[in-house]
Amino acid sequence: MPYNKINELPQDIQTRLPEHAQQIFVAAFNAAQSDGMNEDTSLEVAWNSVHNEYEPDREGNWHRKPEDPAIHHKAVMSGGN
Repeated sequence: MPYNKINELPQDIQTRLPEHAQQIFVAAFNAAQSDGMNEDTSLEVAWNSVHNEYEPDREGNWHRKPEDPAIHHKAVMSGGN
């Protein structure tokens, strides 16, 4: 069952994740559902998508991962002849 809004998410997800992470969860879950995945697989896709940008601390509070500046500032080098 796709979610129309983040306030339709189960309460434990709303409590655990910041709003942006909830938006990621909903978008990933709905995309997986529209691709024909079952609910369990869609949940796995959604959590994996959240894990790409967020991580839980020791208390279980989710925070955005720090950006890796090396990823965003790589120079592209051509092989050249």
